[in-house]
Amino acid sequence: MTIEEIYQLFKSSTGVCTDTRNVKPGQLFFALKGENFNGNLYAEKALEIGALFSIVDEKSGENERLVLVEDVLTTLQHLAAYHRNQLAIPILAITGSNGKTTSKELILQVLSKKYRTIATNGNLNNHIGVPLSLLSINTDTEIAIIEMGANHQGEIASYCEWTRPTAGLITNIGLAHLEGFGGPEGVKKGKSELYTAVVKNKGTLFVNADDEVLQELVSTYKNIFTYGSHSEANVYGGIVDTNESLLTIEWQNTKIKSQLVGEYNLMNIMSAIALGVYFKVDEKDIQEGISAYQPDNNRSQIMVKGSNKIIMDAYNANPSSLKLAIENFGNSNQQKKMLIIGGMREMGEYSKSVHEEILVIIRKFKFDHIVLVGKEFEGMLLENEGLFFENNQTAKIWWNKTGIENHSILVKGSRGIALEKILED
Repeated sequence: MTIEEIYQLFKSSTGVCTDTRNVKPGQLFFALKGENFNGNLYAEKALEIGALFSIVDEKSGENERLVLVEDVLTTLQHLAAYHRNQLAIPILAITGSNGKTTSKELILQVLSKKYRTIATNGNLNNHIGVPLSLLSINTDTEIAIIEMGANHQGEIASYCEWTRPTAGLITNIGLAHLEGFGGPEGVKKGKSELYTAVVKNKGTLFVNADDEVLQELVSTYKNIFTYGSHSEANVYGGIVDTNESLLTIEWQNTKIKSQLVGEYNLMNIMSAIALGVYFKVDEKDIQEGISAYQPDNNRSQIMVKGSNKIIMDAYNANPSSLKLAIENFGNSNQQKKMLIIGGMREMGEYSKSVHEEILVIIRKFKFDHIVLVGKEFEGMLLENEGLFFENNQTAKIWWNKTGIENHSILVKGSRGIALEKILED
């Protein structure tokens, strides 16, 4: 069956699904497979639940609603690209080492004040999530926001072939996924693939005017819209207050209270304001959109457990984001401060040096307690400097026994370490 024929099935469906646990009546089920799963085994079950058709690459029955293709994943990606080619709406693609999900959610809050806007669900920003995001765009959608994650060169470029973005935003280019990208220059090259694609599509680049790396990358481009903390930018604003760790900024002589932690979130907020201004969202609606955004999923969440106030930022970490979080916390006005920091994954040959650099930053401040979790930090603490635990299980045993009270606690580390489990009841 051709992509054109499958697209006709898609048009008559209620959407697509890749997990039988989430199948809704009338959807197309794509039987994806990987090292530890094979969706083909559940294709007929999906039909029984209510799927309209099941797209498979291993056909085990004669059911006419089993649609055999050469490769299900490739078909999903080609279908998404075909669907994109039928659309005439603005599509904003977002990538970056830090802050892309937060920026995406802020931008969604702002643009949704005026437009019917869809955005990548959660962090479904990979080779499966990007096609699913594209296929979630329906006839009512006026603007789409597609988040793109990557851990090697060429990945963003491939996503842009399906997405054909008319606008692009790189939050920053830091030291993330160094192993896969082949070092800092590889990260820079990989992330900048988004700029190349948007320029090719004669689109608009939204650029942080305070970021020298990004400014260098766009120095020869004309169609850019900038945001930052200085008046040279098209849209600019500054920090007014970080009262109780929450960020308040000033823009257009108006204070906007956010629910975000840390000065490093200023540019995430400014990117959302820039998109709102560019797409002519009313100023009051922009302000309300920023204030309304509530972080979740362990991303810069303020939590209270007993007498302790916790900044739970344990969704992910890389050297750039971890450095900013520690410095922001170290400079805050909290009385008793405790760090629970997890090791960073995918650093490759750079792992030892980047973790040693994090210790250098920690030592600039007088934290009351320092807790390091993950083999990446093993052997790095000085005597009586803090505590080291190999994993979150042993750290949780310590936490349950220690009875820490009346502290402000920053919790930040890579997803694989799952630091949030340490403080769970």
